[in-house]
Parts: sequence; C-alpha cells; structure tokens
Amino acid sequence: MQFRYIAIEGAIGAGKTALAERLGTRLDATVVLDDPENPFLADFYAGRSGAPFQTQLFYLLNRHRQQTTMQQADLFSQLTVCDYLFDKDKIFAYMNLDDNELFIYQRLYDLLVRDVPHPDLVVYLQAPTDVLLRRIHSRRMDAEAVALQPEDEYLRELNEAYHHFFFHYDATPLLVVETSHFDSSASDEALEELVKQVRTMGPGTRYYVPRT
Repeated sequence: MQFRYIAIEGAIGAGKTALAERLGTRLDATVVLDDPENPFLADFYAGRSGAPFQTQLFYLLNRHRQQTTMQQADLFSQLTVCDYLFDKDKIFAYMNLDDNELFIYQRLYDLLVRDVPHPDLVVYLQAPTDVLLRRIHSRRMDAEAVALQPEDEYLRELNEAYHHFFFHYDATPLLVVETSHFDSSASDEALEELVKQVRTMGPGTRYYVPRT
C-alpha cells in the first residue's frame, strides 16, 4: 500500500465511519474516528443564537487536538484510516456562520491547520441527497438522537456544498466513489473491488462507480 494515511469523507449519511472501520480491518490499519460528541450541537439544531459559532469552534479545536496528538505519537508512520478530512471543517463553517463569525473562524483555522498532517489519499463518498435522506431516516434512533439530526433542506444544502468542495479539491489524490448502491452492508467482494481502486490510485482525481 503506497498510501500511509487515508481519509474518508462524505456528507451525513454517506457511510464514512462504517467504511473506515471495514477498510481498517481489511488493511490491518489503525482506525481514527471523528468524535461526534459536541455539547453545543443540540442548541445548533434548535436554532439558538450563537450556537453555530460555538458548535463550529468546538469541532475545529477537538479535531485539531486529535490530529496533532496522533502525529506526536507517530501514528501516521503506520497505515491509518480516518473517517474525516480536517479541511472539510470549512464546509460547515461557510454554511453556518455569519460574516463576523467567519472572519474569526478563518483566522483561527489558518493557525491550526499548519499543525495538521495531510492525508496521502482522500476517498470521497458521493451520493444523491435522496439516498442520504433515506439512509438517515431508516436509522433507529432514540428521541435524543432524533433531535440531533439535520433537517432535510439543510442536508440538501450540505450535500451540494460537499460536491462543490470536492469538485475543486486538488490537495491530495482523490478517489470519488458513487455510493448509491454501495453502503455499510456492501459485500466483501464489493469492498475488495474498492481496495483495488485504492491500491492503484495515482495522482489527481479518479471517479469510481461500484458494480451492482
């Protein structure tokens, strides 16, 4: 495997975490998962004033701490699969913050990103919004978890923002995987085909549609 640090990305419902765990098992890699806990998230979805800024800064600082801690531990010297890309934090910031908040956020982001290791490969899980919505709505969630789920229109805007971000992304090799028929329950054969795509990736962007 030529890539030592693989980041998996996609909008909510794309299946980042499930794929990271399966790839980690298949490749005998260390798996690094984003921490979904955020004390401001419920207020954000409830539309409370100031909550978007608090939520965004908490995620930014938490991910920075996780990434730098792993780098100091020399974790990236071995094969590592992470279920998020640090740079994607800006997608949410530009969606959720006003101009004044964004000015402060951007200055802090520019300072923190210098410390964060860049992945060798990014795998972007792409899916139509209706597919993402169907996956989210099919999850069994308790009342508290339901309150922490995005509204349908918000997810549509988020998915469009993801498409725009990765259409222009060129910082690392990028494998775009169309996942309408590829999710956490995909067969071992389908996973093996994806691993082949990863192993044969070169510079630039490749688009891959798994066989159904």
